[in-house]
Amino acid sequence: MAKITYLTAEGFKKLQEELAHLTSVERPRISAQIAEARDKGDLSENAEYDAAKEAQGLLELKISKLQETINNSRILENDKLDTSKVFLLARVKIKNLKNNAIMVYQIVSENEANLKEGKISSDSPIGKSLLGKKKGDKVDVQVPSGMITFEIMEITK
Repeated sequence: MAKITYLTAEGFKKLQEELAHLTSVERPRISAQIAEARDKGDLSENAEYDAAKEAQGLLELKISKLQETINNSRILENDKLDTSKVFLLARVKIKNLKNNAIMVYQIVSENEANLKEGKISSDSPIGKSLLGKKKGDKVDVQVPSGMITFEIMEITK
């Protein structure tokens, strides 16, 4: 059974745009490379041809995985979210109780995670630990540098 991926409307649109680019731009470009390499003669000793065929295989695999993700995606609507607990798409303000640093993260699916934008994956150690918790809860998170305790200060849409 295929894994269901939960995405924002923005994340879903990005995946569709990437798929369109791969199929309409990259696929023809690689096909042209294969044709050019084929025109150079003996395929048994043609490194360009082998490289182009390998690139084509990798591209087709990427396209296939992207199509599967899109087909098994569910779009979450931000306005219907419950903010009493941390769920996907919730924006969570947390405080590191060790150094009093305050951080704000949005919990998103693995496909949309981008730390620079403050979006962390629900599969990350912090994301997993926060899911289902309420405002005021203290959460212990095992990270590579050790155990960190966070307090959930606020949950918003």
